[in-house]
Parts: sequence; structure tokens; C-alpha cells
Amino acid sequence: MHDNTWSGLALVVGTGGIGQAISERLQQRFPDLTLITAGRQGGIRHQVQLDLESDVDLERLAPALKHFDQPLRLVFNCSGRLHGPGLQPEKRLTQLTREALAEQFAINAFAPVLLAKAIEPLLKRDRPFHFASLSARVGSITDNRSGGWYGYRAAKSAQNQLLKTLSIEWGRRWPNATVTLLHPGTTDTALSKPFQSFVPPEKLFSPERAADQLLAVLSCQTPPQSGSFVAWDGQPIDW
Repeated sequence: MHDNTWSGLALVVGTGGIGQAISERLQQRFPDLTLITAGRQGGIRHQVQLDLESDVDLERLAPALKHFDQPLRLVFNCSGRLHGPGLQPEKRLTQLTREALAEQFAINAFAPVLLAKAIEPLLKRDRPFHFASLSARVGSITDNRSGGWYGYRAAKSAQNQLLKTLSIEWGRRWPNATVTLLHPGTTDTALSKPFQSFVPPEKLFSPERAADQLLAVLSCQTPPQSGSFVAWDGQPIDW
């Protein structure tokens, strides 16, 4: 990815702040890439309609990408869910519900590996390929010192395990594939907005800065490092 003539098909899933910034930076840095964005709603903003909680949408994804008749070089999952209508990170055990756990796991754990399953038919043994997905440092069991956020922490930990397992299988079947779990740092997006008062200004990244940092890290990842859990500054994170 160091070479700005890097070409092929790139798919960015999720059109929130980081997803949009990743898409823009990819277009600027790699003009020979054909960039496809995917999100829940169709229309001008998305070239592919994709609800990661819909098996029907996932089944349609590979045929839709195949129409572009280009090798798939990158899939970057920028989707994530921390809060929403009726959903807030838990501060104590009494706030935990089965419904909230299911909602957190649906996007933060199940969606990334089901996305990988959906695009796997497009992989070729002799072609380099990156599968990157946003994780979070709070998904680190070793690094958990403050507790709380039961569902989000557990779902991100589950994603880490699922994609680590995926990296081992793909290492055998698709030796040029690289799977990377990325922690973007706290980024000024709708996901982090309710919690930014606790973040020092110098540690709150703009989406553009986060995108630059994540792509710099991703550009250094190679197949022998597949399955790594890496922070925005390139430092490995304990599981």
C-alpha cells in the first residue's frame, strides 16, 4: 500500500465519520483504486446498499462486487455501535439486559466475520488482500482496569477472537491475505460524542487524522502479521 499506483477494488463498509474519512483518504492516496462504499441506505451516498444485520444483503454483496470485474484488494469495516435509541453503555451490572447485549454483538462482533464470509468467494491465492476492521482498546481483556461497558467491551473482544481465528484459516487458504484489527483512538464522531468530556483535547482525533493514522498502520501490515490487534500509533494491544 506504500505505492500510490496500488490498484484494484476497495470496499469501505460504514459511512460514519471514520468510514467517510477512510474513503476520502483512499481516493486521494490511491487514485487507481476503484472505491466502493457500502451502508444501510441506498442513494447517492452509497454505491452498494448493505445492512450488516441482513443475511440477504450479505448474500448479494459478492455478486454486486463481481460486476466491477476487478481484483478485490481491500475491505475496511468501519461499522460500530456503542449507543443508540434505548441503548447506552452500562455503568453497573443492574443495567445489563439481554436485548442490549444482542444489539451490541450484532454489529460489533457478528457483522465483521459475516462480512468476511460474504466476500471470501472473491479471494484469489495469488493476489494480495487486506481485511481491516475497527476494534477498540476497551475490547482488551488485559487492559480492562475500569470495568463498565459490559456489552461493548465483550462484543469487541468477541470480534477480536473471531477475526483472529479467521486470520489463521485464511493464512492456510489465502496466503496473501492480511487480517488486521485496528483501534482508531477516540475520534470526534457521533459514536464518541456523548463521552468526549472525559477525553483530553490532544487525545481526541478528527476523523481525517484518524483515517491517516489507520491507513499508515495498515500499510505496514503484511501476511505474516495477519491477525494483529494494533492501535492507531502502530503499537500492539494485548488481547
